[in-house]
Amino acid sequence: MARESVKARQRKREKMVVKYASKRAALKAAGDYEGLDALPRNSSAVRLKNRCQITGRPRGYMRYFGICRNAFRDMALDGKIPGVRKASW
Repeated sequence: MARESVKARQRKREKMVVKYASKRAALKAAGDYEGLDALPRNSSAVRLKNRCQITGRPRGYMRYFGICRNAFRDMALDGKIPGVRKASW
């Protein structure tokens, strides 16, 4: 499980990206790169990292479900994800 400070930092970045999205798009369309440099660095969408919604784990992220492979496996075995069952052949 990720530290709470890391998860909080990610949430802060997500809020900043939403807040500055329109301003960033307008500056980029105008070609005002000095204006873009004046914006906070964490307002760039490139700085976001896909993280598990449950544990905050950055690796093994499954985009379709929004969780990491470990959380997915636990939830699938508990029957909490509809339509998913353990493969056996």
